[in-house]
Amino acid sequence: MVDMDALEEQISASMEGYMEELFASYGTTLASSLEGQISSAMSQVMSQVMTQLSSQMESAMTDMVSEMAGSLENSFGIDAEAFMEAFDFNMDSGALTELLVSMSASVDATYESNLESLGYVDFANPSEIAIYPIDFESKEYVVDILDAYNERLAAEGKEEQVIAYTDTVGTLMSSVTDIVDMISYVLIAFVAISLVVSSIMIGVITYISVLERKKEIGILRAIGASKRNISEVFNAETGIIGLCAGLLGIGLALLLTIPGNALIRHYAGSADVSMVLFPQYAVALILLSVCLTLIGGLIPSSKASRSDPVTALRTE
Repeated sequence: MVDMDALEEQISASMEGYMEELFASYGTTLASSLEGQISSAMSQVMSQVMTQLSSQMESAMTDMVSEMAGSLENSFGIDAEAFMEAFDFNMDSGALTELLVSMSASVDATYESNLESLGYVDFANPSEIAIYPIDFESKEYVVDILDAYNERLAAEGKEEQVIAYTDTVGTLMSSVTDIVDMISYVLIAFVAISLVVSSIMIGVITYISVLERKKEIGILRAIGASKRNISEVFNAETGIIGLCAGLLGIGLALLLTIPGNALIRHYAGSADVSMVLFPQYAVALILLSVCLTLIGGLIPSSKASRSDPVTALRTE
């Protein structure tokens, strides 16, 4: 009733399929386990190998570099004196300082900065304009034009367009003028002192003249001269003294201008510079001399006019 052959075939086929599935599953698990263990083992082995290889290579490279350094050290020799003579500095201390400062500067050099350092000028966009007038009158005219322009822009509220200028010649002339004024003030002080002293001396001389001419004063009063006439006589004398002194001083000044002008033209190298005494100043100086002598003789002439004629006639 049982077909043994067919049953055997079925059991064989079932066992075969079961065993295939069993071994396939076991093979996959075993392969995964073996792969992990093999990978771990290989990693450990390679790590040890690489560590040993790296240590050996590092030691070999260190020995090689040391040998190379020793060879290089022994192969080069520097003579200190020859090394110093190999360099020649054509720079002074100032230029060397500027070079070191420029090397230590943190500002990067640009095309524009190099052009500016070299003095490049763009005529379409100037930074400044230099004006050179031919004479002082032209200079004043240019200054007046600039001042009028600046005043007009300031009135219009355009302060940014105002021209800032420097009158170099004017500044120099102002400094020279200040120096000349200071010297003039010192000279005026000395002249004033000398004039005061001379006025006092004129007064003293006139007073001595009054004392010595008392008999003459008494005779003039005896023949009918008034006190005013006596005072006028002495005032006239002092005025004549002042006039003569002024004329003498002006004459000496004119004579001194001749060698003075010769020296000035010699050292200045030009005939345009000369010393001149203007007529109005000469007249003013003569009048000043007359006035000072009159002031100095007021007190002695007043004393002479108050002299007693009887006492004056008795004086020997």
